[in-house]
Amino acid sequence: MYKKKSLFVTFEGIEGSGKSYQSRKLYKNLKKKNISVILTREPGGTKSAEKIRRVILDDYFHHDSKEKFNKNTDTLLYLAARNEHIENKIKPAISKKKIVICDRFVDSTLAYQVYGKGVNKKLVNSVHKYILGNIKPDLTFILKVKISKALQRLKNRKRKNRYDKFSKNFYIKVQNAFLKLARKNKKRYFVLDNSKDSNVIEKIILKKFLSKLMK
Repeated sequence: MYKKKSLFVTFEGIEGSGKSYQSRKLYKNLKKKNISVILTREPGGTKSAEKIRRVILDDYFHHDSKEKFNKNTDTLLYLAARNEHIENKIKPAISKKKIVICDRFVDSTLAYQVYGKGVNKKLVNSVHKYILGNIKPDLTFILKVKISKALQRLKNRKRKNRYDKFSKNFYIKVQNAFLKLARKNKKRYFVLDNSKDSNVIEKIILKKFLSKLMK
């Protein structure tokens, strides 16, 4: 019998790392065990946050546009979506002692916007100070992947968005940022190599999660 308690679990990694797939797998496995769980994502997760997501994505689909979002504008839109998501979905779920599985969270902002695009970390930290409160992940799975494998997976995707169109060097930089974050806090982060298409990772993730839940 599992304790009825909330756990906030996040999945991080570059495009093609399999984080969305593995977050869905964990969600389904927990549902089978009748554990109260929700699956959500960033940017998005609520009606208002999904609207902001569409605005962010739309800016990247029009390559012929002369005017693009400044990197700070882009970052502030992500943070605005996060605020809506926290207030309307994550906080209420945690207060009801639900398990929250989130596909991307604050680590993606640090990896992509700060380390990847050079946005000032102080900007992100100052906004987070006001919108996060005491919300922070209890467990973060970082899925690393061989860049060639990630690009192969992206090539096979039927539907692509702006995340799937960065350069190889950008993905390398971002993945290294995720790994750097993981090295700073080994209690929260759990790094897995998801380069192979097998169900072994799914089982490892479930086992790790359940051990955390039992504590």
